[in-house]
Amino acid sequence: MFTGIVEGTGRVRERTETADGLRLRIGVDGFDDLHHGQSISVSGVCLTVEEHGETAGDEDDAEESWFEVFLASETVAKTYLGDLVEGDAVNVERAMPADGRFDGHVVQGHVDTVAEVTGIESVGEDWRFTFAIPAGHADYLVDKGSVTLDGISLTVAEKRAEEFDVAIIPTTYELTTLSEKSVGDPVHLEVDVIAKYVENMVGGY
Repeated sequence: MFTGIVEGTGRVRERTETADGLRLRIGVDGFDDLHHGQSISVSGVCLTVEEHGETAGDEDDAEESWFEVFLASETVAKTYLGDLVEGDAVNVERAMPADGRFDGHVVQGHVDTVAEVTGIESVGEDWRFTFAIPAGHADYLVDKGSVTLDGISLTVAEKRAEEFDVAIIPTTYELTTLSEKSVGDPVHLEVDVIAKYVENMVGGY
C-alpha cells in the first residue's frame, strides 16, 4: 500500500521492449534500501523491483541508484508508461512500512484509467490544474474528496460535469512531475478505493 506522498522523481534511463511487455530502468537519488521483490509506485502504478544497483558518477554527475521494473502487456495497454522514453521523469514512492506515518490516503497503485490535463493556471504562489473526467468515473469524484494523480495524493478542489480541479502547493509542484506537465498530457487516475467498496456494497442490495 502507498500513501500518495511522492518521495521524489526518477528518470527513465533505459527501456527494453520484449515479446511480453516492457522493461524500464529508472534512476533515482537517495533510495538506498532497494531490494528484489520490493513494491514501488512509478507515477501511480504499483510495480515490482526486479533488479537494482548504482551507477558510478563522473566528475560532473554524482552516483545514482537505479532499479528495473517489468511492465506486462496489460499494464502497457492501460497506462501511459509504455510511451515513456529515456529522460522522461516519473514520480516514485516506496510502499509504506507498517510503522510508517500515514500522511496521504489509501493508495493501492492500481490505476483506474488515464485522464488528460485540460488546464494549468498559476494562482499566486500556487497552481490550479484541471483534468477531464474519463467516462464512467464521475461518480467516484466528489468535492473535497481524495484522488490520486500520477501517484500523488490530492484533494478535489472543484468538480464539474466533465472536469475537476486540484490545487497544487509549491512543494508538490516542485517535487513531482506536475512541473513538467502541459495541457494535453496524460496522468494516471486512481479513485478513492473506499468509494468503490461503498458502490459495491450498496449495489448488492
